[in-house]
Amino acid sequence: MRAFKCQTFILTPKEKRLKWDPKARAGIFVGYEEVSKAYRVFDIEAGQVVISRDVNFDESTFGLQLPITDEDVDDLDFELLDLDDEELRQMEYQQTGKRKNRLNDEDTAAPRPRAVRQRPGLEESSAPENNSSRQEEDEETKDSGDSTPPVFWRASANAVEAAVDLSEPSTFEAAVSGPDQVHWRKAIHAELESMRLRGVFRAAKLPNGQRAIGTKWVFKIKRKADGSIEKYKARLVAKGFRQKYGIDYTETFSPVVKYVTLRMVIAISKHFGWPIDQLDVVTAFLYGVMKEQVFCVIPEGVELDSTFDCLELVKSIYGLKQASRVWNETFDEYVCSIGFQVSDFDPCLYIKTSDGHCVFILVYVDDVLVTGSSLELIAQTKNDLKTRFEMTDSGKCAFVLGIELLDGEDGSVTICQRRYVDDILKRFGMDDCKAVASPVDMSSRLVSSDATTKVDAPFREAVGALMHLTTATRPDIAFAVGYVSRFMENPQEEHWVAVKRIFRYLQGTKTHGICYKPSARIDFRGYSDADWAGDLTDRKSTSGYTFMLLGAPVSWGSKKQPSVSLSTSEAEYIALSLAIQEGKWIHRLLCEIVMAANEEGPELMIHEDNQSCIKMTKNPVNHGRAKHIDIKYHHIRDEVKRGEVKLKYCETAVMLADIMTKGLHGPRHKEITTALGIREHSD
Repeated sequence: MRAFKCQTFILTPKEKRLKWDPKARAGIFVGYEEVSKAYRVFDIEAGQVVISRDVNFDESTFGLQLPITDEDVDDLDFELLDLDDEELRQMEYQQTGKRKNRLNDEDTAAPRPRAVRQRPGLEESSAPENNSSRQEEDEETKDSGDSTPPVFWRASANAVEAAVDLSEPSTFEAAVSGPDQVHWRKAIHAELESMRLRGVFRAAKLPNGQRAIGTKWVFKIKRKADGSIEKYKARLVAKGFRQKYGIDYTETFSPVVKYVTLRMVIAISKHFGWPIDQLDVVTAFLYGVMKEQVFCVIPEGVELDSTFDCLELVKSIYGLKQASRVWNETFDEYVCSIGFQVSDFDPCLYIKTSDGHCVFILVYVDDVLVTGSSLELIAQTKNDLKTRFEMTDSGKCAFVLGIELLDGEDGSVTICQRRYVDDILKRFGMDDCKAVASPVDMSSRLVSSDATTKVDAPFREAVGALMHLTTATRPDIAFAVGYVSRFMENPQEEHWVAVKRIFRYLQGTKTHGICYKPSARIDFRGYSDADWAGDLTDRKSTSGYTFMLLGAPVSWGSKKQPSVSLSTSEAEYIALSLAIQEGKWIHRLLCEIVMAANEEGPELMIHEDNQSCIKMTKNPVNHGRAKHIDIKYHHIRDEVKRGEVKLKYCETAVMLADIMTKGLHGPRHKEITTALGIREHSD
């Protein structure tokens, strides 16, 4: 017998978690399931009771009180959504006072544990599939949605709480009965109406031998760059993790525009003085035509004649494994039909030239950017897109993919993620920390540990959040983030301290971003560097590179080398190989863009601070210090010989890739970041 109300950890199946998500969730043991050999556990994060057989128990900890049920909420009929505008306005008026009071309380009061309403719905987290059943039971999880979750038992409580918008309901019942029900009802109605107009569903009778996948409502508040509410979004998603390969889907890969391409187009547009307009495709996935026959259960809020027991998907919906792919195929087919060509170097960049002018389209799922040399071509392109797809035209792009575009008085543009930095600092309880001048503590050298216990902190979540930041707008923390990521498998206290050091650096540089400035000519150059034997655990070296465009980085990288180098020259040679691989792709992409604008592409020049390494690229003789180097790195010699890559020696003092290979002291770190064009932007 297990101890009642003891601490537990519920395994989260692989198909229900992302790469950086924790493998288990904290819970409280509340009993045994009567009809199966499983446990009933209160999931603290979800605020509900779940049934699972994959549970670990800590019967020495009883530090929490189980949230109690205030009241049961009666089942709601979806016909409540069928209200006219006058009724909606009356409901909105009645709810305004309550909502303002609630927001004021949240703004002024300190976070505190509150009771959470618990519905009797259950979720199976690990149960065998019943292949004989004709229809999968829809997993219902019911809670009030507007109650503050209980305080977490571990140190990461504030982190998780800050990551969740408490005004976003987690269930259908909570959305249509909560304090913001008017907004959510409108959003639900808009989603269902959009599906009806697109012909997404077709009422059906489930064929013998087939099964229907479940659906779930997801609610999200879309916010502007300043954090204010832009709109309430309700999305009906499929439980795609129930799909079977070869039956419900085959291919799933779908490209999105690369950050390098996005930064490059922003920089080039600013250089030529082109406007960048932003559009958002409304319910984009609903345009994709299904190739496989897929059935789903009848969603909450949809009523059918009793002769039908499921819906057949004619178009794709969010959550399906192939949804993104079929949408991308639909968009690609149409854009090419109106005269655009797909870039040879990024499948989500489309280029069109006409009468000496050019126009570009970038697409990231349902976010679309349009820029070019002709206002007439841009307007025509937007009209063509709006003819085929329902789109929201936001005009001038100021905020895309979480990145702010801030114009300077000198004609420059700065891209930064101020709001995201604030969010992750709050998420991990570091919003009041003391700032430091550099992200790496030079007095501490980290090594791997053989300890059997790990630090009790959200280490992986923090590193994952930092990785997103460094790949988008913050090359100044690239090495620091890559450094701590080496200890993901078994993080210890000193590794967590190193992560917090990065947060402390961000506290003092949250308004920093990459600043691109127009110039007389397109300035493009690269830097390659290596830190020999810098890893104290296995003595492997670190490669680093950065490519500058119009005075700021457009691409960068910091990577631990796969083998031990016997000399600094060898380490630099291996690092140069990585830089050339990236540089050739970037250079070709850049030339494709500027040549469409009737400009001549720049040459590919890479700066290197090791003379011996430069000599090795020109001398094919396998002398004693180089004959053991793997043949895969010797492509460098061919690139240099053909003249596709030019190498130039530079002093170590001006090596901008130095920041990608090792930690630097505060003054040196500031010197490099300034030279990289990473600057503070003040409104």
